[in-house]
Amino acid sequence: MPMPAGTGLDRRTFVARGVGLALAVYGGAALRPQVFDEGIAAAAAAGPQQKVLVSVFLDGGADSLSLLAPTGDPLYRQLRPRLALAEGSGSAFTEDPRLTWHPSLAPLAQLHGEGKVNVIPGIGYDDPNQSHFTSRHYWEVGAADERLATGWLGRYLDRVGRHDNPLQGLSLDWSLQPSLATARMPVAAVDAPDRYDFWARGVWGDVGTRMVETIAKLGELPTHGDPGLKQASEAAKQSARLYEQLAPFRPKDDRKSIVSPVAYPAGDDRFPRRLAGLAAMLAAGLPLRVVALSAPGGYDTHDNQAQGLSDDLKLTADSLLAFQRDLEARGLADRVLVHVWTEFGRRAKENGSGGTDHGAAGAGFLIGSQVSGQMIGEFPGLGKLDEQGNLRATSDFRGLYRAILEDWLGTDAAAIIPGAQKFARPRILR
Repeated sequence: MPMPAGTGLDRRTFVARGVGLALAVYGGAALRPQVFDEGIAAAAAAGPQQKVLVSVFLDGGADSLSLLAPTGDPLYRQLRPRLALAEGSGSAFTEDPRLTWHPSLAPLAQLHGEGKVNVIPGIGYDDPNQSHFTSRHYWEVGAADERLATGWLGRYLDRVGRHDNPLQGLSLDWSLQPSLATARMPVAAVDAPDRYDFWARGVWGDVGTRMVETIAKLGELPTHGDPGLKQASEAAKQSARLYEQLAPFRPKDDRKSIVSPVAYPAGDDRFPRRLAGLAAMLAAGLPLRVVALSAPGGYDTHDNQAQGLSDDLKLTADSLLAFQRDLEARGLADRVLVHVWTEFGRRAKENGSGGTDHGAAGAGFLIGSQVSGQMIGEFPGLGKLDEQGNLRATSDFRGLYRAILEDWLGTDAAAIIPGAQKFARPRILR
C-alpha cells in the first residue's frame, strides 16, 4: 500500500502546540522571514480577485447509489432489498428521472435547483483499485501512479505559487492533506483560524503576552551560520508573524471571534466550524488559493449503513449549504468553487451486514455560483455493472481535474496532470 502523497517531505513545525491547534509549514525551505511580510502583503493585495478552490473529501468511499439512488432502475430494489430508499423519501433528480436525492442531501438538491451544483453520477477511472489507500492516493496525486509523492494541487502551487506565502495552500486539518503536498512551495496546516494560539502550562495574561513577544525576538537572534539554529529562528519569527496575522480571529472575553452572517449547524463538529472560519478568512482578504479538508464521519459503510450514512450526509450537506450562503452574503461566492469527492463508490449489491462493500465508480459534486449547474457524464445504469458487480465510470477524475485547472484556476493542466490531454475535459462553468 503506497503511503499518502507528501509523506517524508521536510517540514518545519511552528511553535504552536496546545489544545485544539496545530500549524505547520511543509516544503518551505525557501521561505525566508525577511520577505515574509511583504510576500503576504503582496499576495493579499490580489486576494479579492483570486479564485479559490476548496476540496472536500468524503473519507472511506461514499455510497453513490445512496447519494443518488437509482429508484427508477428495476434492478435497484432487487440488489438492495434492505438499503433501498423508501418511496417518496427523497426529491427527484431533475436531470435523470431514474435518480433520487438521498433525503439528507436535500441542501445539495436545493442548490442544484438554483443551478449551483454540478453532479457527476459515475466518476472514477479505468481498472479501478478497491484499496482505500491506493485509490485515494490516485485521486490525491492526480494520476494512477503509486510512485508520485506530490499532490495534484501541490504541483499546481509549485507552478504558480510564491515562496513567501504558506497560506496559498491551506489544509484545514491537524496535518497536511496529501493533495496539497508540494515539492518547492510552502503550504500550511491549521485546525481553524480561531484556534491558532500559543499555549504553555501555567502561563496566561501579561506573562503570556511577554511569551509571545519573546518568541518573536527569538527570530532576530544571530544563528552564526548554523542551519539548525537558522531553521528554528525562521520558524519562531514566522510563527509570531502569523500570530499577528490571525489575531482578529482569536476569541476575546469568551466571545466568538468568527461571526457569520448565516447560521451553521450547531454542535462541536469541526467541519462547520472550519467552513465558517474559511469564509471569514476569505472575507478578511487572506491570500488563499487552494484549501483542502475532510467532511465529517466515515463513509466505509460495510455494516449498519442506513443510519450512519444518513447522519454524516446531513451534517456535510447542511454545512456546505451554510458555507455557500455565507459566501453569498459576503459577496464572495463568485470567487469560490467547492469540489466534493470520494475515493470510490460501493458495490451495487448490499452485503449481509446491512451495508455495502468497496466498489468502483462513485459520485462527485462541484458547488458554486459559477458552475454550469448541469450533470457531468451520465448515470451508467445497473444493467451494465462490471465483472465484480460495481458501477462503471462514465467520467474520469483526471478529466475533471483538467477542467478545474484550466477553466477555474487558469493554468495548463498538461504541466500538472500526467497525460492530461488524453482525458475529456467536461464543461464545468457557465
